[in-house]
Amino acid sequence: MASQGILRIEWAESMMPVLRFIRNRFKKEKPLKGHRIGCCLHITTETANLLYTLKSGGADVFLTASNPLSTQDDVAAALAKNGIGVFACNGESRREYYANMQQVLKNRPEILIDDGADLISTVHKKRIKGVLGGTEETTTGVIRLKQMERDRVLRFPIIAVNDSLTKHLFDNRYGTGQSTIDGILRATNILISGSNFVVAGYGWCGRGLALRAKGMGANVIVTEVDPVKALEARMDGYTVMPMSEAAKVGDVFITVTGDINVIRGEHLRKMKDGAIIGNSGHFDVEIDKKALSRLARKKRMVRSFCEEYTLRNGRRVHLLSEGRLVNLAAAEGHPAMVMDLSFANQALAAEYLLHNRKLQHIVYNLPLAIDERIARLKLKSMGIAIDRLTTEQKKYLASWRMGT
Repeated sequence: MASQGILRIEWAESMMPVLRFIRNRFKKEKPLKGHRIGCCLHITTETANLLYTLKSGGADVFLTASNPLSTQDDVAAALAKNGIGVFACNGESRREYYANMQQVLKNRPEILIDDGADLISTVHKKRIKGVLGGTEETTTGVIRLKQMERDRVLRFPIIAVNDSLTKHLFDNRYGTGQSTIDGILRATNILISGSNFVVAGYGWCGRGLALRAKGMGANVIVTEVDPVKALEARMDGYTVMPMSEAAKVGDVFITVTGDINVIRGEHLRKMKDGAIIGNSGHFDVEIDKKALSRLARKKRMVRSFCEEYTLRNGRRVHLLSEGRLVNLAAAEGHPAMVMDLSFANQALAAEYLLHNRKLQHIVYNLPLAIDERIARLKLKSMGIAIDRLTTEQKKYLASWRMGT
């Protein structure tokens, strides 16, 4: 398995030029030398290239999975062969998931790189000491950590990598949009064109998914609780309605909200025969699976990652990937080209934390200058040049901002 994983990691690396620029600098400067980094991430080919970058910077790196179904075992084997401490396997139980997390923490990491905030939350619950700071990759995780900040229980600084412009404007929008469609197609082989495609949530992930589904010919329906986002979805050309109404007409339902029970029993009862439901939010809580089981009189696996529930009303509902992230459970996750930006943020955030030891115990954004540096490196790799302000333009803008 390791040899197959190595080839796939090399393929991804060829499409991650920004991370390659950073890795080459890290090899020379060794900014992470002597430090231990604990990671809780989806174990994919792109993640492997982040870890190799951190290792090139001199860090000792330890990794566990941020989702039981997202680990690519050949990648895990390749990482282990190349000196990364990996504690994960695809399909691990909930107990194994947390046991593997403990294995990472036994190595006393000083920096935590998290995806969903489970690792950081565990450190707080166990009151583990010695952590200098952490980074968080997801909208869901950032929400959890900002709540910890408000509750004044956060014990070290956090960099909200998800909130970097070069992360959520690209990873969340273009990555989630494409990889979610990929997961749906692998699990079902349905025709998207002509379907009523319901997107629950119109954040950046929802925007990207709606855009991709529309591009494939779907009639996109958006459900929202935020009036501003609902208005934006309508202005973007989508039908907007409550889930209670969308449930009656939808063919495919995908949740991307980060909240619980977005699709509930009351919605499941209204769905058409053959409806497909899935989730691309971080945790498997957006679809009420307990309600689905209560409503069903039988269930069976009809395809890999597609479970058919026959409800007591005789209609069939198909649940994808156990309600876990369909883009990572049924497919390979985001393309390397977009994860190049996200993991460039992660690598530079780890370096930033080590160089700024006096940060408060709050959630920070990565400085805009670093965000812009990543964007310029990506443009450079694409052979794209852009304009720069002249001295005269800079003076004009400065005087305008000062009101003079």
